Amino acid sequence: MQENSRKTITFSSSKRRTLEADFDGGQVSSDGGLLLVREADRKLNLIRSVSRRLHDPRQEGKVQHAVETMLRQRVMGLCAGWEDLNDAEQLRHDTIHQIAAGDEALASAPTLCRFENRQSRATALAVNAEFVEQFIASHQKAPAKLILDFDATDTPVHGKQEGRFFHGYYDCYCFLPLYVFCGDQLLVAYLRPSNIDPARHAAAILKLLVRRLRQEWPRTKIVLRADSGFCRDLLLSWCDRNDVKYVVGIARNERLLAAGAKLMRQAEREFTRTGNKQRLFEGFDYAALTWSRVRWVIAKAEHTDKGSNPRFVITNIVGDPQKIYDRRYCARGEMENRVKEQMMLCADRVSAHRWWANQWRLLLSGLAYTLIESLRRLALAGTELAEATCETIQLNLIKIGTVVVRKLTTVRLHFSSHHPLQDLFRHAARCLCPP
Repeated sequence: MQENSRKTITFSSSKRRTLEADFDGGQVSSDGGLLLVREADRKLNLIRSVSRRLHDPRQEGKVQHAVETMLRQRVMGLCAGWEDLNDAEQLRHDTIHQIAAGDEALASAPTLCRFENRQSRATALAVNAEFVEQFIASHQKAPAKLILDFDATDTPVHGKQEGRFFHGYYDCYCFLPLYVFCGDQLLVAYLRPSNIDPARHAAAILKLLVRRLRQEWPRTKIVLRADSGFCRDLLLSWCDRNDVKYVVGIARNERLLAAGAKLMRQAEREFTRTGNKQRLFEGFDYAALTWSRVRWVIAKAEHTDKGSNPRFVITNIVGDPQKIYDRRYCARGEMENRVKEQMMLCADRVSAHRWWANQWRLLLSGLAYTLIESLRRLALAGTELAEATCETIQLNLIKIGTVVVRKLTTVRLHFSSHHPLQDLFRHAARCLCPP
């Protein structure tokens, strides 16, 4: 490959044809599918609703970039896979990003950085409140039951940020954000330091969620589902007092293993006799010394060619132990996939120095996820991408090469003629765009 003084790039020939290239192709974008996300946002009114909740201390009359525009610019960039503020210097001139953000004069990286560092605790409360309001608005009628999935994960830090600590389990310096989902929909994204108990603040957040959901749907049953990191007497006792059901993992210990020993031996004998994997279940009463009351524990005795794999779950739901474990608890694995999708949308890019700026970045990824999830829920149901991850939707429907032709009254977008999902794109556009 050679590059001459006219900035023309010459590649090796192809079938005796000279290959030359330059960067003078005019207005071409790699993110034509962002218009689908824009339509999803117009349907939800998400970004505008969030921007109205944010405090803007700037002097009116001296402001060039509105809060709503900067917020939309940042979220749309994340939806398209642009994770850093540095990308804004070039993307601010991209016509597709200008259309998606709603302004031809987009903010520079320094402006977005100042916007990021102005955020505070009040911002975190406001955006999480909007997640809940969006969830409520997505239901046309009161659901019979809501299962709230709580989970914590690690986001490694990238320097000496405020609130960084070393976490022994994850073997790195990291934060420990708390996520709450109901199905595929995000309700809470809350950044925490990693030198705390995994269940820290979970009871307070659950209380706020239950209070708001019951204001809207007083007869809806609410179930808490979480792993053993959330098996705390404070949290479970609050659920018992407030008619909230729970199914929560509990870590193995000597007393639990002794209580389930007979069932485990039975599973081992059956495996030895048949050679087939064995899964046996039973329930029994159990209480740790620090607990305020006795609770019901479900024991799963599993034995395979790899040996014994006992598991325990604590619950206040009455019923068959195996059905509760399989139908209620095991579905928690889907929530872990939702957390992974946050990382696909750059939730792990918590590289700002200030604490609340990093909380803001976590929330921006949550807003990007909410838009793509709404695209999946409202426009892709019943299609081949109905269960696709955010990353798959991004690669197949958002990252579309687009030639932009501006005219006086029209902006015409020419998508790639050979895009493999043209029919699906048209279907999604019909579902989202107003008639």
